[in-house]
Amino acid sequence: MKMMRAGEGPELESSAVDTEEAVPQPPLSRVRKVKRFALGAAVIFALILVWLIVTAPLSRSLQPVGAPGLTILSIDGEPIARRGAIIGEPVAVERLPAHVGQAFLAIEDRRFYSHIGVDPWGILRAMVRNIRAGGVREGGSTISQQLAKTSFLSPDRTAARKIQEALIALWLEVWLSKEEILSRYLSNVYFGDNVYGLRAAARHYFSAEPEELTIPQSAMLAGLVNAPSRLAPTSNLEGARARARLVMRAMAAADFITEEELDELRPARLRQGESDDVPTGTYFADWVIPQASELAEGSYGERQVVTTLEGDLQRLAVRTVRRARIGRAQAALVAMRLDGRVVAMVGGKDYRRSAFNRATQARRQPGSAFKLFVYLAAFRGGYTPVTPVNDVPIRLGSWQPRNYGDSYRGRTIVREAVAFSSNSVAVQVQERIGRDNVIRAARDLGITSTLRPEPTLALGTGGISLIELTAAYAAVAAGRYPIRPHGLPQQRPGWFGGGSAEDEYSTDRAFPMLRDVFYAVVTRGTGRAAALPVPAFGKTGTTSDYRDAWFIGFAGDLVVGVWVGNDDNRPLPGTTGGGVPAQMWHSFMADAMGIRPARRPPPVPLSQTDRAPQPAPSAEPAAPSPDPARPAEDGPPGAPEIPEIVAPPPVAPSEEKPTPEGETA
Repeated sequence: MKMMRAGEGPELESSAVDTEEAVPQPPLSRVRKVKRFALGAAVIFALILVWLIVTAPLSRSLQPVGAPGLTILSIDGEPIARRGAIIGEPVAVERLPAHVGQAFLAIEDRRFYSHIGVDPWGILRAMVRNIRAGGVREGGSTISQQLAKTSFLSPDRTAARKIQEALIALWLEVWLSKEEILSRYLSNVYFGDNVYGLRAAARHYFSAEPEELTIPQSAMLAGLVNAPSRLAPTSNLEGARARARLVMRAMAAADFITEEELDELRPARLRQGESDDVPTGTYFADWVIPQASELAEGSYGERQVVTTLEGDLQRLAVRTVRRARIGRAQAALVAMRLDGRVVAMVGGKDYRRSAFNRATQARRQPGSAFKLFVYLAAFRGGYTPVTPVNDVPIRLGSWQPRNYGDSYRGRTIVREAVAFSSNSVAVQVQERIGRDNVIRAARDLGITSTLRPEPTLALGTGGISLIELTAAYAAVAAGRYPIRPHGLPQQRPGWFGGGSAEDEYSTDRAFPMLRDVFYAVVTRGTGRAAALPVPAFGKTGTTSDYRDAWFIGFAGDLVVGVWVGNDDNRPLPGTTGGGVPAQMWHSFMADAMGIRPARRPPPVPLSQTDRAPQPAPSAEPAAPSPDPARPAEDGPPGAPEIPEIVAPPPVAPSEEKPTPEGETA
């Protein structure tokens, strides 16, 4: 018999106790697990259901839908303009030819009569096809869901909105018949061209009633629902016909028509009816409404869209244009923040007389204001503001660029050449750095207009719009590019309406040097009439024979562009960029930045600011007329000298000014 070792007994006893305590409990049965999971899911579903019932407009979903309309508001909530919509009387699907409703069902919701408002199989099918296509190519929303979205919800693309959409769709299926849902959908859906409802669309595109629509016409209208703005046949007939052909193939696949009928069908012909929709608005509203319409696309009823326009600045801009002494000539002004938000826009002296927007639609020669891109390319290529250049007469083939008054400064530096707008130096620099590099610099800063690589490129002989040139200067002010001008707040909601990806911008070491030379333009060069008691930067521009005069500059967080000229391209003798445009820029900026006591314009509604008031004596003297004897923008303006800004210019390379013995640039 073995002797027990010291301490062995208690260890065995403890082990036995541990064994008893470690006896595993019997596992939960599968039924109990399922019950617990079902209970938890039911609680979560009940909470979501309560929230959705409180937030979703279920009671309103059974009421008649309001007439569509779009109201454009300033950032302060003040109405700017309102656009109504082309609408028609409701349709009843049972009174239409069978192929009309079938066209919509074939392409939008083939299982419409078999699902309960939400189609899981349709959603799964769309997911599979989108994965195979590598992107979103097909949606899984039923017609009931589309009716809920377009009629009762905002266009936000969030998970919460999709859940509300499904709930309203189920609600509609309970209270309305399938025919009533389809009829409401056809009566309310958007077909592009500001047209809502099948009856209005049939009249607008085909001069027909819905009861008279052919299969190709029905297919074309059904195809528009997917992307009405892009596929509207009035602007994209080929795209609309291609989409209609897809719809007709879907009708054949669903056995709504035979393959023989499909082969015999020909594309629908457009027979546009007369429209009684009279556009109303302002220069800014006309520019921003296409963006606003796209934002509200798929919505129905009265919609309000808040824009970036700032009421006080808009009134100041209108007053600045109205009080400029330019005779019968026209003027335009655009003001934007450093991120491209357009806060004021005036496209002419009187919208009522001419709705043509000279700030966005006109493409005029910018003259020396184009030199921004010449010197951006130069600074990228190794030039600095103190690089030696030689301002002398030159010749390229048979063409000889001339400075204003044939005045040349001889050996100087880039900063002085820009300040006094030497055409000779600009062309020399362009030829050394390369015309393609100048065009590339313009493209980088957002210029989309046609630019030809010709010797005259440096002097701004290609047509550019005021808004895109102003946005290019905004990039220099902001220190990043490209800056895209926009009239709507930029929002990129995530899955639950929050979170956004930052835009990708590029920076450029040349921007501080550009600000250096533009500072010199305003402090002692051709733009002295624009000088302010705070650091200001800009560039003048005048084209041959004084046909166009520009000043574009920035101070603080405002970038403003001004253009003056005649619509018929007649010359304006004596009018230069350093004259009236620079004075207008100074007047607007001084009030906008609060540099002097602002002379607030009368409280005219924003919707009426672009319309000239009845003639009345002005309570304030207008800006003086330009002196015909004053030198053009390539010489110092004749306005009284404004003291130089005390604040130093942005930091530039700390190189010493060279001796007069530099080479010809």
